[in-house]
Amino acid sequence: MRNWINNYLDEQKATLDLIRPEDMEGLIRVFAETFKNDKQVFVLGNGGSAANSSHFVTDFAKGASDAVGTRSRCLTLNDNISWLTALGNDYAYEDVFVRQLMNYARPGDVAMALSVSGNSPNVVKAMQWAADNGLVTIGLVGAKRGKLADIAEHVIEIKSDHYGRVEDAQMTVCHIICYAFMENPAWAK
Repeated sequence: MRNWINNYLDEQKATLDLIRPEDMEGLIRVFAETFKNDKQVFVLGNGGSAANSSHFVTDFAKGASDAVGTRSRCLTLNDNISWLTALGNDYAYEDVFVRQLMNYARPGDVAMALSVSGNSPNVVKAMQWAADNGLVTIGLVGAKRGKLADIAEHVIEIKSDHYGRVEDAQMTVCHIICYAFMENPAWAK
């Protein structure tokens, strides 16, 4: 058992080493612009990625906003269960995110999707709409990359097929973005 645990931790450390600082600088700049220009941020994902999306929004909208002194308009598209189920029931599950973007999003806003496979139909459809309608698009994907990596303007690829490791690394990416502003609020000015 100890060997398995040690191997798991070693693999997780190696996965974290796949996060490229130059890619993170680009994302931090994108999020700095959302503060400077009062742009809205939409975050989405399924399953563990939905949980990570909610966690990111909490940290960014509260923690980063508190540190910067400017309120971020940051929203996850996963958390309104009555709207999700109405959209899924009345249209199709692949429309649960895109229909929300149609109501809220404006050109220049940011849409960030977390997806290990990069091929979830509801994520791909929403991000294609976002790209077609002038939003800045960010995709956090695993080694399969999927269609999301082809659509997104900014892509952070975690080169692993292990869902848990990719989701953990994606949460690290999200924390880096948030703590960039919590620890360096002047970057948002």
